[in-house]
Amino acid sequence: MKSLHASVPSIDAVLRRDMVVPLISQYGRSLVKEAVRSVIDDIRTAVSNLAKEAIPLLADDHIFVALESYLSRAISHSLRKVFNLTGTVLHTNLGRAMLADEAIESMVEVASGFSNLEYNLDTAKRGDRDVHIEDLLCKLTGAEAATVVNNNAAAVLLVLNALGLRKEVLVSRGELIEIGGAFRIPDIMTRAGCKLVEVGTTNRTHKSDFENAITSKTACLMKVHTSNYVVQGFTQDVSAEQMVKIAHSQDLPVIEDLGSGSLIDLSKFNLPKEPMVSESIASGVDIVMFSGDKLLGGPQSGLIVGNKKLISKIKKNPMKRAMRLDKITIAALSSTLRLYLDPDKIKSRIPTLRLLSRDLKDIKITAGKIKNELTTILNNDIIIDQMDCLSQIGSGSLPVNRLPSAAIVLRPKNTKKSGRILKYYADAFRALPIPVIGRINDGAFVLDMRCLEDVETFVTQLGELEL
Repeated sequence: MKSLHASVPSIDAVLRRDMVVPLISQYGRSLVKEAVRSVIDDIRTAVSNLAKEAIPLLADDHIFVALESYLSRAISHSLRKVFNLTGTVLHTNLGRAMLADEAIESMVEVASGFSNLEYNLDTAKRGDRDVHIEDLLCKLTGAEAATVVNNNAAAVLLVLNALGLRKEVLVSRGELIEIGGAFRIPDIMTRAGCKLVEVGTTNRTHKSDFENAITSKTACLMKVHTSNYVVQGFTQDVSAEQMVKIAHSQDLPVIEDLGSGSLIDLSKFNLPKEPMVSESIASGVDIVMFSGDKLLGGPQSGLIVGNKKLISKIKKNPMKRAMRLDKITIAALSSTLRLYLDPDKIKSRIPTLRLLSRDLKDIKITAGKIKNELTTILNNDIIIDQMDCLSQIGSGSLPVNRLPSAAIVLRPKNTKKSGRILKYYADAFRALPIPVIGRINDGAFVLDMRCLEDVETFVTQLGELEL
């Protein structure tokens, strides 16, 4: 055993070997030395545990392969492109909305050089970065003014802090929702320095509930779109128009968190209708907040539109600077909004709308192609079927509505080991150069084809499945 341990090369000895010279040239001496140390430590552990069985690990070929593997992992990006075949179009864990080509081009252009982010080209003086977004948002929503922050949670927090600090904010008890990551409206209010006043009950809230709850300490009335759940049955809520009438009679503003916030009528694309920002503004709501990376189909952002005087107050809040958008996000959001100026083309140019409204016949054709390819690649321990399924919009949008779709379903022939086999297949698909994310459901590995557009790239890499 002593002689075997003595055969393990030192770190310096490995660094001097000819085979390591190209690695140092490619990755740098510091990173290669780190890799050598790790590989040698692994070899020493193997020698201690496996004795003579570890002798092959001492060979130069093994050391070189181990070094290449370590270095490849060390420089690879942890944030990677994936194929989303989960059946959830706006998947929060997978980055939500895909960006339009125009948005990506704008990002690259702005990122590759200097820009007039906060510089007025007409006056040669300092400008406001919101100017690149505000006019577009006003034109598309009918609002008097607008500002933007880094996500909708930040938008809600900022608005509440700016308009309701140390005062009361009235909200229907049925609208006290929790969004992803255990992020709750009551918690946001606490952090914003407001006092939450719940009115009504979980399933029924009346106008009188708001009217009776208003005091001299009331800052505003808040409406929250319950986009991620639905209460059915014996229900009653107060409409935005009714809330506006109540609030304005007491010289109070109404603010609304629309969540997903659609800029267009989705029913035109045979999709379930979602509340539109312009409808809220038209109803008299003073401030509306919504997301940029959900139904709008843009980058992560929180959009705030409404009354000019209130928007000005919100923009002066010190927290606004901490939440502002960077130049790249502004470029992407601006380009996305510009696409909405031509309603006849947005379905094809905004990926989110294209995927949500994708024709079922087209999805089934894609599924057929993938089934044929997988049938020639996968072994006989799995049954490959094509089946109809239901996709969902995701990110809390229209939770009870489903979209007809088609999927490839992999079912193990050995039902006793189905759990292990399904995990094995799910792991193998995730290990592809562009990871494929499906879902395990009802004893099968399901690949929903709704979001698969780049069929050629998907098929090309299937040959690298390690099964």
